[in-house]
Formats: sequence, structure tokens, C-alpha cells
Amino acid sequence: MNTRTLKVDKDVDNIDSYQQTVDCLRNGGLVAFPTETVYGLGALATDPGATKRIFEAKGRPSDNPLIVHIGTKEEVNEYAAEIPGSALRLMEAFWPGPLTLIFNEKPGVIAESVTVGRGTVGLRMPDHPVALKLLRLLGGPLAAPSANRSGKPSPTKASHVARDLDGRIPFILDGGATGVGVESTVIDMTVTPPAILRPGGVTAEMIESVIGPVRSEIRVEESEAPRAPGMKYMHYSPDAPVWLIEPNAKQIEQAVQDLMNEGKKVAVIGPDELKTDKPSWYFATGAYGDPHQLAANLYDALRNCDETEADVILAVEVPSEGMGLAVMNRLKKAADGKRFSNIKSDAQ
Repeated sequence: MNTRTLKVDKDVDNIDSYQQTVDCLRNGGLVAFPTETVYGLGALATDPGATKRIFEAKGRPSDNPLIVHIGTKEEVNEYAAEIPGSALRLMEAFWPGPLTLIFNEKPGVIAESVTVGRGTVGLRMPDHPVALKLLRLLGGPLAAPSANRSGKPSPTKASHVARDLDGRIPFILDGGATGVGVESTVIDMTVTPPAILRPGGVTAEMIESVIGPVRSEIRVEESEAPRAPGMKYMHYSPDAPVWLIEPNAKQIEQAVQDLMNEGKKVAVIGPDELKTDKPSWYFATGAYGDPHQLAANLYDALRNCDETEADVILAVEVPSEGMGLAVMNRLKKAADGKRFSNIKSDAQ
């Protein structure tokens, strides 16, 4: 299969490119497209055969549910069995935007491979002109996880998608770099109080300002099927192993020196303020006090590490507050929980 990248511009009609991708989706194909968070890999969510192809293209575990993207708020009524008032308030406040709401599903509408038989469905309305135009021209829902090979860093550029999925999917809609940079917040509206299952671009503080207290449930037991993407499996990992390290310049320099003394090549991902020429490569992600900038640049930095010869990647921790919670959630997944305190024994 030859993968075609179609460049689209929000200020240009591009109707031919959109029509090609809409026709592909209606015929059971897959299309990668930009959202405000990351690039998604879309298939018609009501087509069981098409949605199974998502799992095949990504190498994704079959028990990991998919989020369904819609082009209008009104479409929620077609897929959700019941919509609590708190959900309506969140939709009014944050849609379109990086917030996924989990509802009890209307039976027999969304393909079972999307919901993995849980009886619930995660819905969101993306805040990106390309995604919204595609969805509205299609006139149907798109099941769309991130457009990468399972376990790798999510794509924030069309070139990232091509690196992972070239030859596996027919089309990539190239709408430029994404803005938010990490996946949507996922909140379960079927429980009381609602539970945040994955932190993202809409913070807990923002949600609580609209509907009151929520709780956080971002872990899942190994034997359980996850209730939302990003809860169970190792994610966001570049080729070289990742270890977390404190935001301390002296500690970073000492860690780099120790690893280099062992003959290892080291890359560091961290804020602008700690940039140093001590490691072989330092990928700055923005100001330490700006978690939105750190999130926007995180996956690009992780993917840049794959362009190096690094044997070890040190990822600098950020404060787990607000948007920083989403950044740390992804870094912990990328490192599989490993921190610098274990690095000497684990990196042998």
C-alpha cells in the first residue's frame, strides 16, 4: 500500500483532498488527520471491519478502547444513552476542545471493537479546522486513536505519522503541527463524582470550576481491560530507554558524566533553563514554568531522540500541577516508571 500525504490549509478550499479521504473512510479505509492535540488515525466508528484495521495498523492491543470524534455537539445524542447535566455543562465550556467524555453507549451503533464491549463510549469534538471539516463532510463519527505505532510517542506532525505508518494506511491529511501536543483529558461521566481517567489539555481545576469535585483514577490493574486509552500499557516511548530525573542541573550533569564514563551516549529532554552541552544531545521543550509549552513540544522531543544514536534518554521532571500533570503522566509512561535513582543498575 502506498501512503499519500495530502497537504491541506485551513485558508484554502482543498476540497479534492477532503473528498479523497472521505471516500476512503466511507469505503472502510483509514485516514490520519490533525487535531489540536495530536494526529489521529481515523476509521468510521460504525464500521466493524474498518475499526479493526486501526488495531492492525497500529499493532494496538485489542482491549484498549478507542475515542470517537464527532463534528457537532448534537451528535452526542446519537451515540450516548444518557447525557447528565454535568456533561452538558462541560460540553458547553470545553467543546470543541481537548476533552473526552465517557457515556453509557446506545447499543448497536458504535462498533464493538471501538468500545471493547464495555458498554461505554468516549466522545469528543476536536478543536481543529481540518478535523472538523473532515468530520462534517463525512457526516459520521470517527474512531481515532493517535496515528502512531502502538507504544511509540504520539505524532504532532504529519512527518511523525509517515515515519510510523508509511505503507500501512492510504492517506495522511497534513494540517501542520498540532497545538496542545498531548492527548485529550478523559473523564468518565457514568460515575459519581465523575472520574478523570487520563489528564490532558483540560485540567482538573478547569473541570471542577464548571461541575464541582471530580476524582482521579489513572491506574488500572494488569488483569483489567482499561476504561480509557493510556491507562494500562506502556506508551510514548522512543527507541532508547527513558529515565526520569529531577530538575537539578548538577544532578543532570553528574548523571550524564557517569553514563558517558560507561561508554553510553546520552540525550536529555528538559526545559530551556537547564540546557547544557554536557550530554551528546539536549532537546529543549520550553520554559520550565510554562507547562503548556512543555506539553506542546514533548512528543517532538521524544521523537527527535530516535534521530540520534542515544543509548539512554534522561527526561527532566516537571511540577505535577495543572497541565504539568498531563506532561508527567506521559513521561512516567515513557519511562515505565523508572527514575534516575535506579539508572546505574538498570542501564548496565
